[in-house]
Amino acid sequence: MKFLDQAKIYTRSGNGGAGAVSFLRQKYQEFGGPDGGNGGKGGDIWLEAVQGLNTLIDYRYQQHFKAGTGVHGMGRNRDGRKGDDITLKIPVGTQIYEEDNETLVADLTHEGQRFLLSKGGNGGFGNSYFTTSTNQAPRRANPGLEGIERTIWLRLKLIADAGLLGLPNAGKSTFLATVTRAKPKIADYPFTTLHPNLGVTSIDGREFVIADIPGLIEGAHEGVGIGDRFLGHVERTNVLLHLVSAQEEDVVAAYTTVRNEIEAYGNELADKTEILALSQCDILQKDERNEKLKALKEVSGKMPMILSSATREGVDEVLRALAVEVYNLREASENFDGEDSERWSPL
Repeated sequence: MKFLDQAKIYTRSGNGGAGAVSFLRQKYQEFGGPDGGNGGKGGDIWLEAVQGLNTLIDYRYQQHFKAGTGVHGMGRNRDGRKGDDITLKIPVGTQIYEEDNETLVADLTHEGQRFLLSKGGNGGFGNSYFTTSTNQAPRRANPGLEGIERTIWLRLKLIADAGLLGLPNAGKSTFLATVTRAKPKIADYPFTTLHPNLGVTSIDGREFVIADIPGLIEGAHEGVGIGDRFLGHVERTNVLLHLVSAQEEDVVAAYTTVRNEIEAYGNELADKTEILALSQCDILQKDERNEKLKALKEVSGKMPMILSSATREGVDEVLRALAVEVYNLREASENFDGEDSERWSPL
């Protein structure tokens, strides 16, 4: 299935049905009168976050959605039926933006979360509604209100606990394939990964989700290479695993390039907890390894971990470090929710 993380769709809620103008006329009915029913309400447009979806590809082939029109009112005080609602299923983590693609409308981050995008038009009143003591036989009825037409953007940001960062060919996809059942494309040329990949891993009974995104190069925030459009998929993560390949001649430059790009991207991504690892260490002799570890420590201010997905050296240690950060932040988040359950939310 092709990955698609952004889609533009057009929606229109249903028109309300018109009220009826009708009078009771029966041979043996002494007193007749107005008996026009009300029109039915138009259908609503809903968005619902569901599990089992990780792409917006469905909205590439269908972009127009229109809810059902309410049925017109009828005689004998029969009201029209409500128009059918439309519920659009979207992946968990999808954000809804206005047509300008900048104004956030809603952010659906939990399974089953629903958002009413557009209400259907109200049905019109039939003539029986307008009966008064001075107007016993009204000959008027209301038309139904029109539905609401909206153009919106859907933007998916994957839900993951940990995100992988690094230059192209830093070993991110290999690490993901080693520790999860994900099967990302792996090759010895840059930009093998063209779209984000997710995988579930566990260590010491702790399970969490890892997201791998295409590699960053200098100028990615200006659109160089694949650009930084996929960085949104690690915005929701609790911790970042920054891989610097041991194949790099200048590991300091490799590290600072990626850090500069995520700082230029903004959205507090650079403030997230970062675990630094020197990947593909199996290709280095001990002296070279220590030299590059020392250089990375000086530029980052933290001791890098040693990692080789090919030989599994350091794999468990890196997973444990990730698990500690993920679960600590989960507990902190749960405690915060419990203490401040009444806090305001735009949703």
